[in-house]
Amino acid sequence: MAPAALVMEGVSKHFAGVQALSNVGLTARAGEVLALMGENGAGKSTLLKILSGAYAPEAGRIQIDGKPVTIASPADAHRLGVRVVAQEPEIIPYVSVAENVYAGALPRRGRLIDRAALRAKVAADIERSGFSGMIDPDQLGNSLSPAQRQLVEILRALSGTVRVIAFDEPTSSLSDHEAETLFALIRRLTATGIAVIYVSHRMKEILHIATRVLVLRDGQVVGERLAEETDEKELVRMMVGRDLSALFQRSARSPGRTILSVENVSSADVRDISFEVRAGEVVVLAGLVGAGRTELARAVIGDVPLTAGKIRVDGRALQLRSPRDAVRAGLCLAPEERKAQALLMKRSVRENISLAVLQRLSFWHVVNRREERQLAERYLRELHIRTPSIEQEVAMLSGGNQQKTVLARWLARDSKLLILDEPTRGVDVAAKAEIYAIIDRLAARGVAVLVVSSELPEVLGLADRIVVMKGGRVSGTIERADATEEKILSLAILDKAA
Repeated sequence: MAPAALVMEGVSKHFAGVQALSNVGLTARAGEVLALMGENGAGKSTLLKILSGAYAPEAGRIQIDGKPVTIASPADAHRLGVRVVAQEPEIIPYVSVAENVYAGALPRRGRLIDRAALRAKVAADIERSGFSGMIDPDQLGNSLSPAQRQLVEILRALSGTVRVIAFDEPTSSLSDHEAETLFALIRRLTATGIAVIYVSHRMKEILHIATRVLVLRDGQVVGERLAEETDEKELVRMMVGRDLSALFQRSARSPGRTILSVENVSSADVRDISFEVRAGEVVVLAGLVGAGRTELARAVIGDVPLTAGKIRVDGRALQLRSPRDAVRAGLCLAPEERKAQALLMKRSVRENISLAVLQRLSFWHVVNRREERQLAERYLRELHIRTPSIEQEVAMLSGGNQQKTVLARWLARDSKLLILDEPTRGVDVAAKAEIYAIIDRLAARGVAVLVVSSELPEVLGLADRIVVMKGGRVSGTIERADATEEKILSLAILDKAA
């Protein structure tokens, strides 16, 4: 058995009356991948933040290579060779990738930054990590895609001497090819004796890359298994305390009138797109990363201008100059980047839910707080949003509850069409089931739903109809009864589908 690179014993932490961690212990061994699993809110992120020095534990001990250590700050963690790759990377927007990677440790010539040395250093890092062709050292931070931001965070973590590295949902914004490149990098890291902690909700990914799996539930360790001796069903039972035999449940429903009609639409990123979504129908936009699905969703809500084509709602052609026009017409988008683009992270759950209906709740520009609280409490109950109160800062919620808060905002608006871009990204299996049930209830009530998804089981489970995109165009449409993973992938990948 390999020696322990990291040992955490008896770690406990609580917030605002909630016990986030209770007597948690883990051992990460040199040269292995320890997977950390659990529902959102199980304590995984809190444990990683303690490891990174962002939080201080209230009890417990940490050892690195058998020696007791104190990690009181991120600087302490870095000095000890401990790195945590965050799910939501913090990127400096108007400086280059190279400067982002070595922020705080830029090579200098006298008082000036040695830009040639910096660029050469990062170019070598990119090649060594296997990210060649995926990212440019000179690219500015504000122009990076979610996947590229994740790669920058990984490159940043690998600078200097690394003993233990933790990845928090690293593939949530990566394509399959990028994910395989990351797995190859992890295998090279473990081959050099680095201990890897890997957090993910993707079961196949965990069983593919992990040596051992540690499961948390309600802030406590509920079990540990060798990856080769367990399976998805057992891990789900450990995570949620029950079987999830019916992840996708569908109500009997018949689509009604056409709510959204997209007719030969083109923008800077998509070309000649046509499809429709009817009342009570779930249409899924499928395709690989870069196929143009998010760009199409942004065009539909007026976030980017059309260069050709028409968008009709209830048969009426719209001139969308901004997302505000789309919201007024009943079209609402829950974006992929919920923290950056949807939520006011320092505001309460109440304020986030009521944001789109303040005019309705106001008289002479004064918000009726009683009605606002009643509205928020209604959707807390209806969507099962887990929070100590409606006044809880939304940044303190788990990913699944943050996503449900975004949904609550648009349900309060009585939207005709909901566009959900990667609605279960970074969400655990139990929260996924709840979000799928919400989507089904909305469709049963006659709401038209357009979903962007990269997960094939999700595409097949949710869709009444699948619109597959490739290279900014629609490569084919598949009805639910005819849909298979092979058909979707052939339309998404091949120049001419088989």
